Amino acid sequence: MAQPRGGGSVRQDDLPSLHTLAAGIDRYRDAIIAGLTLPWNPRVVEGHVKRIKMLKRQMLGCAGFGLLRKRVLQTP
Repeated sequence: MAQPRGGGSVRQDDLPSLHTLAAGIDRYRDAIIAGLTLPWNPRVVEGHVKRIKMLKRQMLGCAGFGLLRKRVLQTP
């Protein structure tokens, strides 16, 4: 894992919540940098998940998994 850069003043302060935030940023530094710099995003996948959840809510108590599967696969 990469060494933390900067942030020394945060660790010297007497604010435990900032220590936790700084530790989390250090732990996930690579993922944070990738999320802020890479050109792709998860919008398409999230759209499909949202659509499937909406279909599932609409069919609550109406039918079994077979009909839900058919609706998910046939809905554009």
